[in-house]
Amino acid sequence: MERWPWPSGGAWLLVAARALLQLLRADLRLGRPLLATLALLAALDWLCQRLLPPPAALAVLAAAGWIALSRLARSPRLPVATRAVLITGCDSGFGKETAKKLDAMGFTVLATVLELDSPGALELRACCSPRLRLLQMDLTKPADISRALEFTKTHTTSTGLWGLVNNAGHNDVVADVELSPVATFRSCMEVNFFGALELTKGLLPLLRRSKGRIVTVGSPAGDMPYPCLAAYGTSKAAMALLMDTFSCELLPWGVKVSVIQPGCFKTESVLNVGNWERRKQLLLANLPRELLQAYGEDYIEHFHGQFLHSLRLALPDLSPVVDAITDALLAAQPRRRYYPGHGMGLMYFIHYYLPEGLRRRFLQTFFISPCLPRALRPGQPSPTPSQDAAQDPDSSPGTSPTAAR
Repeated sequence: MERWPWPSGGAWLLVAARALLQLLRADLRLGRPLLATLALLAALDWLCQRLLPPPAALAVLAAAGWIALSRLARSPRLPVATRAVLITGCDSGFGKETAKKLDAMGFTVLATVLELDSPGALELRACCSPRLRLLQMDLTKPADISRALEFTKTHTTSTGLWGLVNNAGHNDVVADVELSPVATFRSCMEVNFFGALELTKGLLPLLRRSKGRIVTVGSPAGDMPYPCLAAYGTSKAAMALLMDTFSCELLPWGVKVSVIQPGCFKTESVLNVGNWERRKQLLLANLPRELLQAYGEDYIEHFHGQFLHSLRLALPDLSPVVDAITDALLAAQPRRRYYPGHGMGLMYFIHYYLPEGLRRRFLQTFFISPCLPRALRPGQPSPTPSQDAAQDPDSSPGTSPTAAR
């Protein structure tokens, strides 16, 4: 088949110059994502030259380039001006760092903490401007939420409330569903879903008035079946669906809704190995005898050790999450989903497009490798039903939830 002539070197220089001008105008995020995108476009160009006639190749390359580069381009930002934002869970981690950054940018920040004399609260007092105001709030206590709503209305009378950042989160067990007390599912839902729902609904009149933003920190565990994170993941899945519903319902009011799905970062709660150890011991102490015999203490020790190993691989720099929250608050057209963290694109590609067996194997390799329960190992007697089997781990004392961070 006769091949069409490809543009000459001079023509390509002109095309490259125009493309460079467009890149500069697009205000792209420089770094590895941009370099990777340009490399993929170059490979696509090479394939198009060999497989397609020039008109079709140019159309494919132009479409691919526009889609890829538009995903990397920074959306125009709104001015900070006198905007006010309420952020939950500012004792540590993403909440604390976001409060510090937004305060430095000129926002009026209302930061909720579990304790007004916690190290995180004292740090915010010391390093932030007088515009930042601290408020004690526990999302499991309706009285605290009501007080936060009144506090917000009082302190935003002149500026209005531009944004709500649902950051506070809670998880107090890492275990298979059968080993997890039902109380842990309830405690995760109380903080990660019901508390955030009550606070968000209470602030909607202010957010509708300002045509503002709702930003919620979710988790990939709410999208994927992470081993041993069912209690936490189901609460995050419920919250993500709720935010998608809000996104549709609040669109006529001009309120934009975003969900941040971060990878694993080294927040204070992640680094508190002693706390995870205490929770493991509490789980072992309260397991019904039949379950402990069927799974084995070494099984629980195995996934606990795997979980701690995965935390050691967490990213120390929290700025990608803070930047995503900031963009969701100020971008003229914020994304509905942000995925800060290394490898998140690959993880979601595997989850959505590869067969179920490969997806499961990937999560096990990436997070917690499989281990057979004791009763399923060769040479072990088959488990027999007993009265203990009817027991739920929730029936044992000592599983009261920890407070939201």
